[in-house]
Amino acid sequence: MIRPTIGFIVYGVHKDGLQDPMGQPFIDEALAARSKKALEDRGVELVEHDVVLATREESRAALKKMKDDDRIDGVVLFTGTWVWSAHLIAAIRDFAMSGKDVLIWTHPGSQGWRPVGGLVLHGALLEVGINHKFVYGAADDPSEVDKVANFCRAAHLRNWLNMSVIGTFGGRGMGQTCGVADPSQWMKMFGVDIDSRDTAELVKTAEQIDGGELTALEPRIEQLFGGLPDKNPVNERSMRLYLAIKKLVQQNSWDFYTIQSFPGLGDYYGASCFAQSMMLEDGVGTSTLGDFNTAMTVLLLTKLSAEPVYYGDLQHIDKQTNEIKIIGDGACPPSLASKLGPAGFAEHGIPTEGEAGGLSVKLVCKAGEGVLARLGRVDGRFNMVIARCSIFEPPADQLPARQRECGIPFWPHGFVTAHCDIEEMLENWTNEYACLGYGEQLYGDLVDFCKLTGIEAILP
Repeated sequence: MIRPTIGFIVYGVHKDGLQDPMGQPFIDEALAARSKKALEDRGVELVEHDVVLATREESRAALKKMKDDDRIDGVVLFTGTWVWSAHLIAAIRDFAMSGKDVLIWTHPGSQGWRPVGGLVLHGALLEVGINHKFVYGAADDPSEVDKVANFCRAAHLRNWLNMSVIGTFGGRGMGQTCGVADPSQWMKMFGVDIDSRDTAELVKTAEQIDGGELTALEPRIEQLFGGLPDKNPVNERSMRLYLAIKKLVQQNSWDFYTIQSFPGLGDYYGASCFAQSMMLEDGVGTSTLGDFNTAMTVLLLTKLSAEPVYYGDLQHIDKQTNEIKIIGDGACPPSLASKLGPAGFAEHGIPTEGEAGGLSVKLVCKAGEGVLARLGRVDGRFNMVIARCSIFEPPADQLPARQRECGIPFWPHGFVTAHCDIEEMLENWTNEYACLGYGEQLYGDLVDFCKLTGIEAILP
């Protein structure tokens, strides 16, 4: 899970202990300290500035320092008291032009005249057109602090994506139209380069994996699955494929990747289900079928969550109960297995989609709270549908029947209740894949990421 680094700057004209007519300092230093601790308690690393900003010179010095520090993803401007916005606006504009993000945090309260200082700066940034977030909330209100923390994590993601690389093994899988990417658009929107390879190098690398590397993998497989798969050429190719993908992703310095799977690789060498499951378990953003939009969504959720991410088909939606079954074609991180049983091994099992066969993962996703999401494009413009959800485990005596409903009971199942307007969700969903992330904070994080990057957030 990511740990964003954020600059924290207090601003206000009446500073350095200056008191109001009632004998109270205008700037409440203890309040600023509590606010900083509230953010640190949520995993945000702060770089503090020791001068309260009031003058142009102070603003230029502080924000230049934050701009030049490559660790810093954005800055929180904490309202100490009222301020002359003209003394800060140019320095904030210069900082924002670096691509880093800006938030104004104003703590409620009459003492100190903080609302005045917050609103005048908020209005100035709106007037000039400087993208920012404005939070008017108390440090002891978890929902308000979450708004600031959401921004911090989203700013980190936007900063991290800049100059990153997504790799692709092969081309478009299964004739997908709704997952292809325009390299120029990805560079313009996210600063992400697309680097492509065919699968010949991948197969060659897999065949060069020696017996020692396969043996070294066995303890981890036993830890995750409670045992080893049968020893046969098909299963061995699945393990080789995982190790080869891992090698080439590292060798090519890819930050995340997608793979065609079939037609092609899955037909003449092996299905990618096991390899994809293990890469998800390793915390690598990925997708199948050359689906770039799913890969981006998986990456974001992976970075934001303490748990690995599952992507699979929205295989069934019950509009009466808001129940959704997510069933992937054998790819799911094994550590997501529920109390109904550990992750197990199965076969890919579909001759028309990967005739070479291969290992797949069998499990039911564990219970928890999280989100369903997917980045998509509508007429060339990015959007992201984001919905809160609860993941549940069916009663054990009902599970076999529930798994047989889809006709492929041995593929991984996620049973989800979506907390949204199902009709609106379906109207706006742009693919058969759903990306499932664990963590209630993911919702706010993704909404803020969309705002920072210019993606339309659809919240059914």
